[in-house]
Amino acid sequence: MHAYRSHTCAALTSANVGETVRLSGWVNRVRDHGGILFIDLRDHYGITQVLCDPDSAAFSEVEKVRSEWCIRIDGEVKARDPELVNAKLPTGEIEVFIRDIEVLGPAKELPLMVFGDQEYPEETRLKYRYLDLRREAMQENMKLRSDVVASIRKRMWDRDFREYQTPIITASSPEGARDFLVPSRLHPGKFYALPQAPQQFKQLIMVSGYDKYFQIAPCFRDEDPRADRSPTDFYQLDMEMSFVEQQDVFDTIAPVIAGVFEDFGGGRKVDAPAEWPQISYRDAALWYGTDKPDLRNPIKMQVVSEHFRGSGFAIFAKLLEQDGTEVRAIPAPTGGSRKFCDRMNAFAQKEGLPGMGYIFWREKTADAVAQELGISVKEAQAKLKSGEVEGGMEAAGPLAKNIGPERTEAIRQQLGLGLGDAAFFLGGKPKAFEGVAGKARTVIGDELGLTDTERFAFAWIVDFPIYERDDETGKIDFEHNPFSMPQGGMDALLGDPLEVKGYQYDLACNGYELVSGAIRNHRPEIMFKAFEIAGYGEDEVRKRFGGMVNAFQYGAPPHGGCAAGIDRIVMLLADASNIREVIMFPMNQRAEDLMMGAPSEPMNEQLRELRLRVLPPEN
Repeated sequence: MHAYRSHTCAALTSANVGETVRLSGWVNRVRDHGGILFIDLRDHYGITQVLCDPDSAAFSEVEKVRSEWCIRIDGEVKARDPELVNAKLPTGEIEVFIRDIEVLGPAKELPLMVFGDQEYPEETRLKYRYLDLRREAMQENMKLRSDVVASIRKRMWDRDFREYQTPIITASSPEGARDFLVPSRLHPGKFYALPQAPQQFKQLIMVSGYDKYFQIAPCFRDEDPRADRSPTDFYQLDMEMSFVEQQDVFDTIAPVIAGVFEDFGGGRKVDAPAEWPQISYRDAALWYGTDKPDLRNPIKMQVVSEHFRGSGFAIFAKLLEQDGTEVRAIPAPTGGSRKFCDRMNAFAQKEGLPGMGYIFWREKTADAVAQELGISVKEAQAKLKSGEVEGGMEAAGPLAKNIGPERTEAIRQQLGLGLGDAAFFLGGKPKAFEGVAGKARTVIGDELGLTDTERFAFAWIVDFPIYERDDETGKIDFEHNPFSMPQGGMDALLGDPLEVKGYQYDLACNGYELVSGAIRNHRPEIMFKAFEIAGYGEDEVRKRFGGMVNAFQYGAPPHGGCAAGIDRIVMLLADASNIREVIMFPMNQRAEDLMMGAPSEPMNEQLRELRLRVLPPEN
């Protein structure tokens, strides 16, 4: 028999009854039932119930074991009594009577329990990650991650892509985030960098004549952490193709992403890629307040400025006299109660705004009928009760009183709202309030039950503007990827820079950006002009991106591609709210590895070898 096991802890069934077997694993829990000791023995594959009674020679040793001890047992497989069968376990029809036991690894008192659903502080979980990873939910998350990566690889190979590896140590390159620098021992005073992405290398692979490239690539960025972003490193499906247009990239990557979500999404609905809408960046900002909209939520914001221009609501009326301002409405179907409207107003105040105007539509009150007909409230109540007067619907809320019934009705019709619905309003320069409007839309959709939680909703965001103007300095700078090909090529760069759009695109899903990419600017003369508009001369471009620019002078093909975030994909599939739940050994929110003690102070010998000196921290 094998030294440690004849079967895994998920393999035994009623067909094995009567066999002598050997199992190894961890003690999930111990139960004492009238002197008989039951152990749920767990390995990576499952759980088997093993037991020992006082008549066994191994009983005294079995009494010593505790949770998370690693043990080996030999025993006889027996059938459980019918009333004791556990249908929830693959091994639930049998149990193993222990005849011999060996402790392979005893465990100290545990800083966190593996069995059960107890909640522990994240700092504890990360410090003892090897214990945290034994928990069932974490085991499932990591298996899911591995399966997703394997599925992605197979799907890419099936589409005639080949996987190529790019360098991990390279030159520093300004790509929008801070580099992690690596000092060179052989070249004192000079530094390598860990790649923020294989961006330049994959474009060089296209210049080298390789038609289709992909890689499950590690990327390193010294960033502030967020719930959906690691502060140090992450993995992405990186891909690039030659002789393609934007739609070719969509048609290639969309079936890969859709297939993964269909296979691992737990039965949640996934629309066919042909149905994924293509929404311009500006429309996404207008309708959803974000460039990564959650389309499971049907709410679509609209501009309603004309209904407030010159109205009795002075705040909005005066605001609209300023250039670049507008008023937007967030429809809230079924949200037509003062209690809900007040709650959303309080939400806006927590987000740093003075508040959020609202109108809601309710059944017409006797007070309103009395005022309309010039009769007493009592008479109005009688007429409503008898049906002599139809109650109908009235608009309520401070805004409704200020702008009057005609404007209010025009707003209701534009938004397609009715009895029991509401609308919320924000005004000013769009960039100042779009973020809050987007959050409010999400909260409204969630609280009113409008968001379809049993669906993965994808959308391509396209037509990103390349440039923006700084309001304070008036300077033109890049708003988005400077390396994307301008729509219209060189001709587009000769006009108004603020009107130039790039062949850049993102794929959003359920409120997260999953994929980002572009058709690349492969023409040096167009690239130099694009950077010149933003104030960067040709010499500076050659200095920063010399390797790529030089290569483009030797017959560069048109090419484009994208990168899909593995961590975020798995986070969505696992229904996790924090990306650290799907990363094997993540950093904490301060970019610290509590388990391994990183970052750590270097030894003096290391510093001398690298000719470096560490300055004391600033007060």
